[in-house]
This record gives sequence, C-alpha cells and structure tokens, in this order.
Amino acid sequence: MTVSLDALCQTLAQLAPLALAESWDNVGLLLGDRSQLVDRVMTCLTITPAVVDEAIEQRAGLIVAHHPLPFRPLARINCDSVTGRMLWRLAGAGIAVYSAHTAFDSAASGINQQWAESLGLTAIRPLLDPDVTATELSGNRLGSGRFGSLPVATAAVDVIRQCHRHVGSSVPLRAVGPLHKLVTKIGFACGSGGSFVAAADRHGCELLITGEATFHNCLEAESLGMVLGLLGHYHSERFAMEILADQIASALPGLSIWPSRCESDPIQVVAE
Repeated sequence: MTVSLDALCQTLAQLAPLALAESWDNVGLLLGDRSQLVDRVMTCLTITPAVVDEAIEQRAGLIVAHHPLPFRPLARINCDSVTGRMLWRLAGAGIAVYSAHTAFDSAASGINQQWAESLGLTAIRPLLDPDVTATELSGNRLGSGRFGSLPVATAAVDVIRQCHRHVGSSVPLRAVGPLHKLVTKIGFACGSGGSFVAAADRHGCELLITGEATFHNCLEAESLGMVLGLLGHYHSERFAMEILADQIASALPGLSIWPSRCESDPIQVVAE
C-alpha cells in the first residue's frame, strides 16, 4: 500500500493538532514533497546520522521524528555541519521528515497523557492550557503537561520507580525532595520539563515527573517541598515513538511502519 505524503501529514495532524505546538517550535512537514507516494515510514525520537543510515538502508519514505530537524532556520544546506549533512543525505534519498514535537507532547493521546494514564490517574487535566481557540481544540483534552490524582496515596519514590520500570530505563534514578513523602496528585512534563515546576505547584502537585531539569529548577522544586522525578530525556519520551508507530499503522493499515531499531540514549552510565 502507498499513500501520498500529504495524506500522511493529515493523519499525523489529527493525532497531534499542530495548533498545540509552542510558538518557538518548528513542526509539521519539514522536508519533502506532499505529492510523493510513501509506503514505508519510520518513527524515532531524534534524527541522528545512525538514524539516517537506517532510514536509507530500510528504504523509508518518511521519518516521523519527535524532535524537529531542522529545529532552527538554516541560511544554507550543505555538508559543513552535521545537520546539513543529514538533510542533504535525506533529500538525496527522497526521504521526507515530519515532526509534531510539542504538539504531540500536548495532544489528547500524546506523551504526557500516556504517562498519566499509565499510572491510572483520575481527573487528568493539562498543567497549562494551550493558546488556541476552542474551535481549534475541537473539544479534546489538550494542553501542555498533565496532572491527576492517584486512587491511593503512595510514597513518591515508589511512583518514580514505577515510571522507571514502565520505560525499562537503565539510567540510574535521580530525584529531588522528600522521596518517602506520600503523594496523591502527580504531574507529568516529558523531556526538558523543569520549567513546569511552578505550574505543577499551582495545581497542588506533590510530585512532578519529567525527563530532565536544570539545577535551578531542582532548587525551585526543593524550596516548594515538591518531589521531582528525573527519568532522563530519552526515556521520558522514546516509548511514545513506539506507540506512535502503532497509532499510524491503525489509521493507515497496509503501510510498513516501525520505530527506529538503532536509536538509543546517548548518555551512558560509567561504572566505578
């Protein structure tokens, strides 16, 4: 089965409405010809040279990457930079690139919603509402981050461990705050979500789960008496790229779709 790249873009925009993306983001079709016919699609968290190699070897027609490539405008595309080399190789192989990034973070079935549902939270709501009209929202549960309530108060450290197991992370757990505190209201902000500490506090969250946070975000959480669970940027988001491949396959049966098989966390644990 083949479909036009434009039809794929429309399907992806239904899964993650681009109006939800942050103003600073670069989302949608970033490389490619909308009239191109595609029969093989690969999802990934981040496009790297190894991911480009895989896409070319596996004859992908489209890469759906969470992190945009390019992220910032380019004055020129040449092989003098890593970004330029990857784009040149992808264009030469006829491989398109699409990214939903923060739109997928915030979508009704996006990454933060998946996190909240994985813990069985109730009364799930966005930590921040999107700056778009009601018409654009179409009545969906949309917005940045998520928070909700556990049915039973649980030690924060046990909740963090459960999240750690959910993604099979090999990265040592890191956290801030009183880990054995019993918590019921939990917030999620995947990726670099330290900036959501204040929003989580406003909603009464006792624990915020994210990928990574700055030192000052950690101090802010500590001063508020909030527990901050740090899963690692890669592990807080990569699992959702596997789910996204299934979502696309369900919407467009017959296409060959797979999550990148070569992608891994660039951060390694150094043994003593």
